[in-house]
Amino acid sequence: MSLEPYREVILDMILKHHTHKDVAEHMSQIGVGRGCSARTIRRFCASHGVRREVSDTQLEIAVSAAVQETGPTYGRKLMTGYLTSKGIRAAESRVGRALRTINRPYHEMRCSGVRNLNPIPYCATYTGHKLHLDQNEKLVMFGATHVLAIDGYSSKIIAYSCMPVKNNLIIYDEVYRPAVINNGMWDQIRVDHGKEFFLTLFMQEILAGHRMNTATPPYRQTTSTKNHRIERIWPEINNRVNYPLKEALVQLVDQELIDMDCNLTRYCVSNLVCQLCHLGISRVVEAWNNHRIPGKGIPNQIAQGGCAKKISAALLPHGTEAADLYMNTLGSSLTRVSAFGTDPFASEHEKATVEQLFSEKWPDITYLLNNTVNKNFFPFKEALVCLVNLTQRYS
Repeated sequence: MSLEPYREVILDMILKHHTHKDVAEHMSQIGVGRGCSARTIRRFCASHGVRREVSDTQLEIAVSAAVQETGPTYGRKLMTGYLTSKGIRAAESRVGRALRTINRPYHEMRCSGVRNLNPIPYCATYTGHKLHLDQNEKLVMFGATHVLAIDGYSSKIIAYSCMPVKNNLIIYDEVYRPAVINNGMWDQIRVDHGKEFFLTLFMQEILAGHRMNTATPPYRQTTSTKNHRIERIWPEINNRVNYPLKEALVQLVDQELIDMDCNLTRYCVSNLVCQLCHLGISRVVEAWNNHRIPGKGIPNQIAQGGCAKKISAALLPHGTEAADLYMNTLGSSLTRVSAFGTDPFASEHEKATVEQLFSEKWPDITYLLNNTVNKNFFPFKEALVCLVNLTQRYS
């Protein structure tokens, strides 16, 4: 069957960085059946002089735009992963050349950095063998705590959350529960001795019979140094998200533009910082899961298919129900709501008013993060002071 009637559709998809396989699948969906394989699409493009590869100019533009979002710390491997997550595929060597070209000072800064290598041997033999959970409290004094879950075998970041104060119910609801529902049951959960994982470990033990390997303990609590698979990720998060935001926040405190002893201010700071952290972490996760680990592969590809054992979402109640079960079974309670500062709003109307006024002045908070990671702290500082003033005025 001739593909000429679909010429514009095919070439448009190729120029938008879709793969030949993507185009072939799309052709099948719109009724083009036999004779439309990835190889056919490749030959068709070659006959029309269209290459799927991004040109050097297009790549430099894409890398330049990505650097504005990610800041100076993404090297060629992680930047390649980040571009791949956006549908832009290019070889690491080409991405490296583009990074060296578009911003030489950033390149020299990366070259002068020192990597921390962990020599402790580690073994996970399949996806679903071990799931590591850990918390990061680099911004705890500003009302932001991160929790990540990473598969030990593939190194894929499975789930993450950013919360004002670490909380059992939030960690279970936003990290463990979606990880298991979307991927299946891990044979073992690895955490440190923090109390914030009690609900997650309780549910892991209840569901232990649904694992593939039921001979091993359903979880292990170790020191942080023995949970090093996830500890490896924190420098990536710190350099690309936490440290730029923390530097700006410390400047605000030193300049006495915010008072972290004021509960209203604490509430506002936590609210905005958590939003920006969530955005920043999502970028790191997309890049990490799509980047190539030397000698291993790409996490998303290695973990494709998830765990061997899948379970129904019905077996995983929501956080409040799980907390009730925990209390009825063990006789002890968990903190249901953790707050940083005090919610100053007497009504939802007051809160909605502040949110509306803030969004009119700052409609896209990605602008705040993009500038902060590139060491331009002024927009973020101005937005935070604005949020505090609006909250004081309308609450």
